[in-house]
Amino acid sequence: MTTYNVGIIIGSISSTSINRRLANALVRLAPQADLTLTELPIAALPFYSADNDGAVPAEAAAFKSSIESSDAVIIVTPEYNRSVPGVLKNALDTASRPWGQNSFAGKPSAVIGASIGAIGTAVAQQHLRSILSFLASPELSQPEAYIHLRDGLITDDGEVTDESTAEFLVSWLKAVHTHVAKSLSPAE
Repeated sequence: MTTYNVGIIIGSISSTSINRRLANALVRLAPQADLTLTELPIAALPFYSADNDGAVPAEAAAFKSSIESSDAVIIVTPEYNRSVPGVLKNALDTASRPWGQNSFAGKPSAVIGASIGAIGTAVAQQHLRSILSFLASPELSQPEAYIHLRDGLITDDGEVTDESTAEFLVSWLKAVHTHVAKSLSPAE
């Protein structure tokens, strides 16, 4: 089976991010789904401004290039005020501009998120799916993945301590693999 190189964007830049823990777990589990995950950092990106479209800042150009060189992108998002964090929205705007140079166009994507709340990141993920749809990124629609993160479920280095959660994450990653394979295969 083909191993795909997938960029992973973590929608939080907090040093205590539970979504970073989730991302670390995905990185650890990814080989079981024939995926290699590499973080595409967003903390150093300047705020997007059309004023820079003529001369894209180096950090933005590097970020766009990292998306383009990935087979697909996984976005791990927290939910802030029933939406995506501003830093993540800035990254998506940066990647899609200047007009006509959208790094997400045709790039398979998948979204997942963790929250201490029972409904996880459902509303943020719906907003994110809407954005990715506009960016022409083929999205994994099922299975959806909303992780209710409780103390000790995932360690800081990404060890999942609950077997059923680890199994779910591996099955989700396998669905990502299938989605990427279908998205990258020529239509018959």
